[in-house]
Amino acid sequence: MLFGSLVVAGALPAGQAHAEKIENPIAVFAALDKVTGRISPLEIRINDTVEFGALKVTPRVCTSTPPTEAPRTTAFVEIDETKLTGEIQRIFTGWMFAESPGLNAVEHPVFDVWLTSCKTPPPVIPAGNAENEALAAPAEAPATPDAAPPATPDAAAPAVPVPERPRSAPSSNP
Repeated sequence: MLFGSLVVAGALPAGQAHAEKIENPIAVFAALDKVTGRISPLEIRINDTVEFGALKVTPRVCTSTPPTEAPRTTAFVEIDETKLTGEIQRIFTGWMFAESPGLNAVEHPVFDVWLTSCKTPPPVIPAGNAENEALAAPAEAPATPDAAPPATPDAAAPAVPVPERPRSAPSSNP
């Protein structure tokens, strides 16, 4: 029994830990219109459908590895074609790999579609947050009632010293 556990323990290479895949809410594709020669980026939320020409692209899952590992980006995608008769035909169902675009890309007589990446949008920061407003507002010097406005030199006026204004004692009335 001890020998069997040693064999099982030795089956996994030491030091090779794999992190969990990151599930992203947006799949990013490149789509080629072969008639015009234009490549368009398509950013599609998971389970949403976007039309590109006669094609309807629907990503179901888009996963990527953490930045600390070798890049591996995959998406499970369904692509339908709308025929001239109005009939909808599924032309692709399967996994696409961003690092190997030619492996499972959609090759259509008029359109090509392939996965380029997965994306997570930046977090939305709610308005009215005091920390955010402090970061967004430019730093200003606090205004003091005794501070004089900055002097602007005037070439026509002679430099005359301005007498200091006497300060009044604070009043006891609120």
